[in-house]
Amino acid sequence: MGIRIGGLLAATVMFAAGPLGGPAHAQTDLDCSDFTYQEDAQAEFDRNPNDPYRLDEDQGPDDGIACEILPRRNTAAPATVTVTAVPTLGVQGGLGGATGPADFERVLGVGLVLGAAALAGAYTVRRRRHSRNAGNA
Repeated sequence: MGIRIGGLLAATVMFAAGPLGGPAHAQTDLDCSDFTYQEDAQAEFDRNPNDPYRLDEDQGPDDGIACEILPRRNTAAPATVTVTAVPTLGVQGGLGGATGPADFERVLGVGLVLGAAALAGAYTVRRRRHSRNAGNA
């Protein structure tokens, strides 16, 4: 395969796969040292009970209380954990997040894939004709 065809193929794959991937968002890793008060850490923990930041890593079993070593804003009242129902409709239920690629991105992706297939087919036809003409000469 020639250098031009290889470069063209690589560019086509890059442009065809580009619209399929979403934007990359950097995620910061939070630790207890990132919070001043326990209530702030608890609010972050309550947003995602799967605890991706390991905020509930005390010596005992996981008890649902994040960063117990941090001071509390109001030391007179004990911390209470309130459980709220989580909407199950995704974006429509208010959780936010991506809804998938837009229509123009799908059309662009399909167009690029079809264009790449057409170029590959044209290249194959050209090579066969060139081989036949070289054999007849």
